[in-house]
Amino acid sequence: MTRFLDVRLSAVGGGLSAFVAINRGTEIGNYQSLNQAQLLPDLEGRHVLLAIHGFNVDRAAGIACLSNWEKLLQLPAPSVFVGLLWPGDSIWLHGLDYPEAPRVANETGRLIGPYLDSNFAGAASISFASHSLGARVLLATVSKMNRPVRRATIMAGAIDDDSLNTEFQTAAARIAEISVLASNQDKVLSTAFPLGNFFGGILAAGHPWWRSALGKSGPSWPRPDNFKAPFEIPGNWDFGHGDYLQLDPPSPSIVVPTDVPPNGSSRPGAEYWQAAWTAAFSSTRFR
Repeated sequence: MTRFLDVRLSAVGGGLSAFVAINRGTEIGNYQSLNQAQLLPDLEGRHVLLAIHGFNVDRAAGIACLSNWEKLLQLPAPSVFVGLLWPGDSIWLHGLDYPEAPRVANETGRLIGPYLDSNFAGAASISFASHSLGARVLLATVSKMNRPVRRATIMAGAIDDDSLNTEFQTAAARIAEISVLASNQDKVLSTAFPLGNFFGGILAAGHPWWRSALGKSGPSWPRPDNFKAPFEIPGNWDFGHGDYLQLDPPSPSIVVPTDVPPNGSSRPGAEYWQAAWTAAFSSTRFR
C-alpha cells in the first residue's frame, strides 16, 4: 500500500493540520494510520520520492491519483515512494500565483520541510515530484529544509515561469537536478495566467504584468544550471492539466513507455497513456 504524509484537517476542504500524520492505503476504505516507528525501516538507506498532488484535490482523490501513479513508476532499487496529501481544495483557482491562492501551499512547505529534516534523516536521499500547485508546495518545502534535494520533477507547474530564478531561486539552487513537464495545450493554466486572466487575454507577452505559468511555457530564461531539458510536451499530444495523474486504476492494457520521450505515435493505444508516460519520464529522471 502507498505510504502518505497527510497534513489535512478534513477529508474535503478544511485547513492545514498542525502536525504530520503518517498513513497508508490505496483508497479511503483502506486508509490506515501508521506511526514513525513503522515508517522508519522503509526509509533507511533508500532514495525517497515524495510526490505532491495539485489544487482542488480532496483526500480521496489525492490517495487515488498518487497511489495509481505509484503503480506506473519504475523506480530503481533501493527506493521508496511517499505521497503528500495537503488541503489544496481549501482555496480556488482565481489567480493561482497571487497572494491568497498560494497561502496554504506555502504553509504546507513550512510544515513539511523541517519534518523531513527530522524524520527522514536515515534516507539515502530525498527527491520530489509535483503536479500543478503542488509545485509551490515542493519549492516551499525545499526552502525550509537543511539537507539537499537530489531530484525534482515539476509537472504542469502552477507557478510563474520565472519562479526558479526569482521567488524560489535559493530553493531551486539546493536541488541537484530539476526537470519540468509543460504543455501549451494546458487550458487550465492558460486561463489562470496572466494575472488570473482577469483581463481576458488583453495582456500580451512582454507586458510587465504578464507572466506565463511554468507548466505551460516552461522556465523562462536564463534557465538555472541545474535544469535538465527537454521540458515541452508536443502540442499534438493534446496534453491537458488533468492528464498527468489519473483517478482511476491503470488500464490492464497499458504499456509503460521505456523511452522518454517516446518515439513514433504521439497517441499510444491504451487508455490513460498520459499518466504512464509521466511516470516513465519521472522514473527516468529519478535515476
